[in-house]
Amino acid sequence: MKKVKISIEGRVQGVGFRYTTKQLADHHQVKGTVRNEEDGSVSIEAVGTDEAVDAFIEKLQNNPAPFSRVEKVTVTEAPSLANFISFKITN
Repeated sequence: MKKVKISIEGRVQGVGFRYTTKQLADHHQVKGTVRNEEDGSVSIEAVGTDEAVDAFIEKLQNNPAPFSRVEKVTVTEAPSLANFISFKITN
């Protein structure tokens, strides 16, 4: 099981990015959360198989929402993350 925290910077708020992220997570069977941050970035906690999480991250890097512009993706291993039962938008 791969557990990561992901920070996405760019034009990712107000463009449907969190909704699209949830759709991608559900498609790849990734569990966790996505939320907007006060600095304009989006934070994601993701848990799944190595292959599923890697595919999920790859999709996120390619501007998945129609009007988003991903400028920077930071992925940090987070082995202490809980085992989520679904993927949720938290704010």
